[in-house]
Amino acid sequence: MRVLVSNDDGIDAPGIELLRACAAEVFEEVFVVAPAAEMSGVGQCLTLHAPLRVQRRDDFAFAVTGTPVDCILVALGHVLPDHRPDLVLSGVNRGPNLGNDVHYSGTVAAAREGAIQGIPSVAFSLAGHHAFPFTRIAPALTALLRWLRDARPGGLLNVNIPLPAADATAPGLAGVPGLRGVRVTRLGQRSYANRIIYRDDPRGVPYFWIGGDFPEMQDVDGTDCNAVRDGYVSVTPLGLDSTAFDSIAALGALERLSLSTPPE
Repeated sequence: MRVLVSNDDGIDAPGIELLRACAAEVFEEVFVVAPAAEMSGVGQCLTLHAPLRVQRRDDFAFAVTGTPVDCILVALGHVLPDHRPDLVLSGVNRGPNLGNDVHYSGTVAAAREGAIQGIPSVAFSLAGHHAFPFTRIAPALTALLRWLRDARPGGLLNVNIPLPAADATAPGLAGVPGLRGVRVTRLGQRSYANRIIYRDDPRGVPYFWIGGDFPEMQDVDGTDCNAVRDGYVSVTPLGLDSTAFDSIAALGALERLSLSTPPE
């Protein structure tokens, strides 16, 4: 199998280094096409008004001066034009992508673009706050990749791995202490205390910074938030069709509006 790896933390991030190494243990060919710099939070953004430059890092790794979505398109149109990958992997992100995060996340966006292009795709995130012990989750990540290879689930999956417990003694998922197993989940809700911080730069010119405390996760059974909070790897299937089907019938009256000229 040929696998394409990308992310939003940048090609030099430790998470993508881990994902590339684990994927190399499972798949025959692993190509990396990732942003040259960090692109967290850019969502499904495309670069349309500036050129993209590609730097070859080695025979199988390329840095792109663009967004995660740009990287997938460059990979399919330039790096691998004649032999599309069988699977797109994105991550491992530094921090969780739970609930509404999937709409902002560049990590999820890279995987979503792969799915849009008809390729099964998976986004991986390590759901820490401050510490990100990527190497400690390697056995669990490799086990998940082996399952992907064997099961070939298709579509788009969003995977969040909780922090392994440093002091756990009981065996965990693939031998990683503190990982209690895997849960197939739906998206939960994370509450953000968004603030717009106003400051002046050293020259007295005002600027704004989007800030806020770390979001709180609502306690709802069956969600990715609850699974990660309880020590389980969450696997959430995501759809590409954003249609609100429940609203179609309620909006049906719009089709009966008269097309005649309104009275003067």
